[in-house]
Amino acid sequence: MVNLHGKDFLCLKDFSREEVSYLIDLSAEFKEKMRRNEEHSYLRGKVAALFFEKPSTRTRSSLEVACYHLGMHPMYMDVTTTQISRGEPIKDFAKVMERYVDIIVARVYKHTTLEEIAKYAKIPVVNALSDFSHPLQILGDLLTIKEKKGLEEAKIAFVGDGDNNVAHSLLFGSAIIGLEIRIGAPKRYQPNREVIEEARKIANKSGSKIIVTDNPIEAVKDVDVIYTDVWVSMGFEKEAEERIKLFEPFRVTWELVKHAAPDFIFMHCLPRHDEVTDDVFESKHSVVWDQAENRLHSAKAVLYSLLRRD
Repeated sequence: MVNLHGKDFLCLKDFSREEVSYLIDLSAEFKEKMRRNEEHSYLRGKVAALFFEKPSTRTRSSLEVACYHLGMHPMYMDVTTTQISRGEPIKDFAKVMERYVDIIVARVYKHTTLEEIAKYAKIPVVNALSDFSHPLQILGDLLTIKEKKGLEEAKIAFVGDGDNNVAHSLLFGSAIIGLEIRIGAPKRYQPNREVIEEARKIANKSGSKIIVTDNPIEAVKDVDVIYTDVWVSMGFEKEAEERIKLFEPFRVTWELVKHAAPDFIFMHCLPRHDEVTDDVFESKHSVVWDQAENRLHSAKAVLYSLLRRD
C-alpha cells in the first residue's frame, strides 16, 4: 500500500506513477463519500496553517472546506498579517510553525520559498501554488480527465503560456501517468529546457509522448482534452499588452477547437480572461465546473495521505 505519511508535496515530478495514481483514486473515493453524505473526519484534532502570499478563490476555499470535512482546523494566514512582511526570515517562520500546527500549506510567489519552508520545517509542506508548480490543481485535473476520458490513451493539449506553473505541472503529471501531452505556445513562452528534459526523462519510463510546438492547430489536432490558462499571471501585469498580442493566435475559439476530436473536453483552471471565447467556455464540451469541484477532493487526498498513520 502506498504510504506518503510525512512527505512534502511540492511538485508532481517528485512522485511515482503508483503514488500519483493512488492520490487520484483517493480523490475519487473522497468525492464519492461526499456524494453519499458520509462523514470522513479522519484528521480530527489536526491543524493546518494556510500561508498565502497570493490571493485566491478556489485554492483557499477548497482547502478550508477540505480541512473542515476532514475534521481539521484551517488557520488562514495572509502574509501581510505576519512578521514575514516585516522581514522575519522564512526559516524562523518554519521552525515556529512546526511547533504549532501539523501541516503547512503555502501559496507563494517563488518556489524557493516553499523549498526553504520544507527544509526547516519537520512537518509536511504542501504547495498551494508557486511560480514553478501547481500540483494540487493538476491532481484534481487528472481526476477530471479520468472521469471524462479515462487515463489510458487520452491526448492532451495545453495552449497558451507554456512556461507557467500550470503548464509545468500538467506536463509532469501527464508524463508520470503515461499520457500524450502537447504544449502549444509561442517559442518565447514554451517550457524551459530543464523542465522539458525532466519531463522527457519521466516520459521515457512511462511511455508518455511529449510534443512542443508553436503551431496551435498542430497542438490541438485530434486531441481529447484542450486546456488553457490565463496569459497574464499574477506578477506579470506590466507585460499584459505585449503578452495579449503575442498569444492571440492561441486563443481557444471554435475555429481552433474544430481541429480537436469531435468529443473533446475543454478545461481551464480559472479565473478566465482573454484566452478563451465565451461560446467555447460555456459549451457542452466545457468541464470547468467539475474540474473546479475536483480541487476539493484532491486537496482532501493530499492532506489525508500526508498526515494519516497506517
